[in-house]
Amino acid sequence: MRRLVRRVRRLPVSLLLGGLLTALVVGAALLSLVWTPFPAEQVRVVARLRPPGPVHWLGTDHFGRDVLSMILVGARNSLAVGAMAVALGAVLGVPLGLAASAWGRWGDEAVARLGDLLFAFPAVLTAILLTAALGAGAVNVVLALGLFNAAVFARVARGAALAVWRRDFVRAALALGRGPLSVTLVHVLPNIAGVVIVQGTVLFAVAVLNEAALSYLGLGIQPPSPSWGKMLGDAQTFLFTAPLQAIFPGAAIAVTVLGLNLLGDGLRDALDPRHRSAGLL
Repeated sequence: MRRLVRRVRRLPVSLLLGGLLTALVVGAALLSLVWTPFPAEQVRVVARLRPPGPVHWLGTDHFGRDVLSMILVGARNSLAVGAMAVALGAVLGVPLGLAASAWGRWGDEAVARLGDLLFAFPAVLTAILLTAALGAGAVNVVLALGLFNAAVFARVARGAALAVWRRDFVRAALALGRGPLSVTLVHVLPNIAGVVIVQGTVLFAVAVLNEAALSYLGLGIQPPSPSWGKMLGDAQTFLFTAPLQAIFPGAAIAVTVLGLNLLGDGLRDALDPRHRSAGLL
């Protein structure tokens, strides 16, 4: 037990704080699967714009919907969109980056130019173009954010993999007759897994923020399903009469993005071999 406590104390503060905030948001999302104070989509016009109280702990919006219930369900929706966008980006981007590092000059150049093409269009702009062509909705948001994330993952994986390919143990494996695919799966991929995980955490925070921005514009998760960005968009009309309607979803977005960014920074420090070799972890 004491050894476990000592190991926890040696972890970066950002990792502990980020993990705590992220666990809080994930816990809220999981809680919404089994319980909310009221149905998140229930409209009660007679209870519209009520302040926080013993019945509605965070008050109600302009349709009389319970804000706490909407925050809980909104956490589930935001995390689901972010997770799917990051997963799609990793599935598409990491193999491209690994292939670029293994193929050599021509394959590397082709993947690099493809990444430049995707980077030319920011994630939000890509989502706006896609939703304009295919219609607004969570699926198109996931697709747009996933394509942008794929370019990021491909570039990160390629850079990290190129450094591993120069290592002596990889050259030894090649000298023993191992093929590029075998070397990539056995030696390269495990050694860049930490970098990919950290990048995925950072992109998760960006995806949550972009989803909120798109929902604010009416292009993300569609009503009546709650979304933090949509809640902010609805609250701006009542900013002076009921400012708490904007503060609560804004705080939820801020806590989620801050927690994921701190978690990413902490994982980067914890997985950095220089920290381990220096005895910091």
